[in-house]
Amino acid sequence: MIKAGLPALLRPEDSIVVLIDHQPFQFTNLHSHDPTMIANNVIALAKGAKAFNVPTILTTVLEERGGYLLKGLQDVFPEQKPINRTFINTWEDPAVTDIVKKSGRKQLVLAALWSEVCLAMPAIQAVGEGYDVFVVTDASGGVSAEAHDMAVRRLVQTGVVPITWLAVLAEWQRDWAREETAKGLSQVLLEHGGGSGIALAWEIQLLASAGQTASKGV
Repeated sequence: MIKAGLPALLRPEDSIVVLIDHQPFQFTNLHSHDPTMIANNVIALAKGAKAFNVPTILTTVLEERGGYLLKGLQDVFPEQKPINRTFINTWEDPAVTDIVKKSGRKQLVLAALWSEVCLAMPAIQAVGEGYDVFVVTDASGGVSAEAHDMAVRRLVQTGVVPITWLAVLAEWQRDWAREETAKGLSQVLLEHGGGSGIALAWEIQLLASAGQTASKGV
């Protein structure tokens, strides 16, 4: 993995996203973060991936027992049926890995519940197979703050890169002059960006108001 310089940043044309086990069972024992925040962040990540045309794989484990994928996440890709696994380690399931390998993309972006299990296992295996693995820590969570923290520490030791959802989207965008994706990114910020979304909405209102004033010749 390249750890420094421009090539170390994420690129949409080289990225592929795998979102793992954002299901009711996992949410019920999520204690490292507020579940509302994780739901917001993983949906934002998914919408960002869609805006940048980054292939995204949805996967669940034993959905007949653990529940269907988070509705807001499924709604981003309504046509996609999540891959339902029995493997705890997603990277041992060829139904997932064959899609990744076929894509030819080497920047692997992962988010999962729980961090210490369903995030750690595939990340560790994938980085060992030569992928540049990025784990989205604020779209993932563990059964305790300690569990999440220990998972991230362990992953860093193996060469996995921790990152947040907004940083992922910013690296994909890289330049606001890329207008074809700037609009999609702005929409994600408006819907999920908290204070940044509020500020952006205000800026849009100001620009609209200025435009109306100019059109009236004031």
